[in-house]
Amino acid sequence: MISAGDFRKGITVEMDNSVFTIVDFQHVKPGKGSPFVRTKLKNIVTGGIIEKTFSPSEKLPRAHIERKEMQYLYNDGELYYFMDTENYEQIPLNYSQVEEAIVYVKENTNVIIKFYKGAAFSVEAPNFVELEVTETEPGFKGDTATGATKPATLETGAVVHVPLFVNIGDIVRIDTRTDEYMERV
Repeated sequence: MISAGDFRKGITVEMDNSVFTIVDFQHVKPGKGSPFVRTKLKNIVTGGIIEKTFSPSEKLPRAHIERKEMQYLYNDGELYYFMDTENYEQIPLNYSQVEEAIVYVKENTNVIIKFYKGAAFSVEAPNFVELEVTETEPGFKGDTATGATKPATLETGAVVHVPLFVNIGDIVRIDTRTDEYMERV
């Protein structure tokens, strides 16, 4: 059991005969009245998102989630295929199951796939990835002291903000949890 006061992003709970992942949460302490926790929950089976408020002392059962490292193979236009590196079994997942992570994943990259009762429901990209910049505005020499950024499109299609000195063809390290540029490699 986990109390609503201990909610964090990514925690999976059972509620109303379904399993939900906490997408967002906010602890609210109004001037009058008792505090509460405002949450956005994503149903791992249907993909639907609901908003719900809880008292901080409310308790929900945690859902047991299995995590398995698998390798991303390819996309056939509709499904994304992943391979178990131990027994070479392949599983196809649809876009709604991979949408958060796939913008940072190249073919042959190892990812974590989450399972609930044997069914895959989500993909987690590595925390840090190194990707090539395929499109961005040209940088200006000497304009690095301002801390300004510009949008850059990476080889996987992800768009992140990078410093002005980053150019097309540069390899950059990205933190996939925050979508932030870390460094040029």
